[in-house]
Amino acid sequence: MRRIFLAALGLLLLGANSAPPYSIQAIRLADSPGDAVAEMVIGAPKDEKIDTVYALWLIRGGGHNILFDSGFHRARWFKEWVIKDFLSPDEAVRLAGVKPEEVTDVVVSHAHWDHMGGIDLFPKATIWIQAEEFRYYTGPAWQPGGDHEGVDPEDVVELVRLNTEGRLHLIDGDNVEILPGIRAYTGGRHTFASQYLRVDGSPPFVLASDNVYLYRNLVEHRPSATFSEADYAANLANQQRMILLAGGSMERVIPGHDALQFRKYPTAGRIATIH
Repeated sequence: MRRIFLAALGLLLLGANSAPPYSIQAIRLADSPGDAVAEMVIGAPKDEKIDTVYALWLIRGGGHNILFDSGFHRARWFKEWVIKDFLSPDEAVRLAGVKPEEVTDVVVSHAHWDHMGGIDLFPKATIWIQAEEFRYYTGPAWQPGGDHEGVDPEDVVELVRLNTEGRLHLIDGDNVEILPGIRAYTGGRHTFASQYLRVDGSPPFVLASDNVYLYRNLVEHRPSATFSEADYAANLANQQRMILLAGGSMERVIPGHDALQFRKYPTAGRIATIH
């Protein structure tokens, strides 16, 4: 009887600790035609061009509507980059059947304008970011010798405001479970402390954001753009780690700007259903 009780208790505890089933959808915010491949795949031919996309990823399950990255909408970036067929991030989630106020969590992969620029559009969401990313881009990045290229000051001000409101959650380092079955990893070094996500499931998926720009980075084993050239090795090492975290499948590592994800997975309009 005692063995039966312990076995039943073990099953109960296993069920209590198991992750909920998650769905993952990529939502295309805009097109970015004619990008230089060499700026995304280090060592690629300098004259080669590719059409890429701006995207965010919607993860649903366990009572949560989670965005990985928040897109962008501030006017200055439309003057600096070629952005076609734009849809605001709040309207993008509506396409997937989620109201902006129903987004419970936004996980920011890194502080660049096209990934953190929509955090003000989701009024009830908890924002998750690496503690070191927050520290650097709210302080040293703007001091002499700092690097804030691609970071919008208005986004930083919004990040600080959200912190004062108690809506910011700082993630302390690598391999941290932020929600049941969703873990954050660092080491790609696209920015000072960028992060990527592993979403548990059968099978698991890794959402790389700009720690891997294109599937081509994985196929050719070439680094994406990093915080410094010294970080190329860390980026390559994390590509291999992502594949392992995705159950050994390169196909289940989802890059940050590759339009191919909208052809590899069933797609309706702007939405690709990954899992």
